[in-house]
Order: sequence, then C-alpha cells, then structure tokens
Amino acid sequence: MESVTTIAGRMDAAGLKIAVVATRVNDFIVDRLVGGALDYLERHGGRASDMTIVRVPGAFELPLICQKLAAKKTFDGILALGAVIRGGTPHFDYICAEATKGIAQAMMASGTPVGFGLLTCDTIEQAVERAGSKSGNKGAEAAAAMLETIRVLEQL
Repeated sequence: MESVTTIAGRMDAAGLKIAVVATRVNDFIVDRLVGGALDYLERHGGRASDMTIVRVPGAFELPLICQKLAAKKTFDGILALGAVIRGGTPHFDYICAEATKGIAQAMMASGTPVGFGLLTCDTIEQAVERAGSKSGNKGAEAAAAMLETIRVLEQL
C-alpha cells in the first residue's frame, strides 16, 4: 500500500517576524490576550525583538491595519487581537461581522497568515473566561493557529 503524504506545520516560531495588532477598547481583556500570544510565541522559540505590537482604537480598525502590515511584506504573520462585548444596540453585530470579514479579506488578499483573536462575547464574564481563565487564552490559540499556518505555507 502506498504511503500518504502529510503536510503539517511545526510549532516553531524561531526567526519569524510577527506583528500583533491589538485594540485599545476593552484593553483590560485585550492586554491578557496579547500577553498570552507573546508568551506562546516565546515558549515556541520566538524572540521579543522579532515582535511588533500595533495598537488600534477598536475592532473596526483591525482589518485595515492588518492589510497595511501584510502589504509591507516584512512580517511572516500577523495576530489580530481584540474584544467586542455585546451592548444594548445592534452595534455589536455590525462591528463583529465587518471586523471578521475584513480580517479574512486582509489574509486572503495578501497571503500572509493572520491569527484571528477577536473575542465576540455576550458578557464581560465570557470575555474574562476566554482571556486566560476557564476557557484558556484565545490570544495564545490565535498565535498557535497563525504559527502552524506559516509553517504549512512554507511546505506548499
């Protein structure tokens, strides 16, 4: 029987230049996502000196900055980190949908992996859970997905 070829990304951040785009809105949550992402990358061989943090006002601005950073071709990967918490108006739905679509478009148009770490939560408690308590740290998970994608792309 013939063997199957498997392409998989190794979890090694050594030598990679990474941009972290993080929102200022809900920074008490987002700072925990950033910390989780940076910690993950450093534990997997990345160096702090190879990482750049870019602060943006909110989730709606994430796609534009991700797109501009990807176009520079100086980063191997980008992390989009933020937290949108539902309020009493439909604003939440519009922001979440447009930010998600825009981040995906930035990745697809550039070919640069973008880790999606935008929390879209109904409550502050849900956001806290996803930023390092019960549900783990979604910033670290976004970093892992971005890292694996970078390494898979290198093999294609």
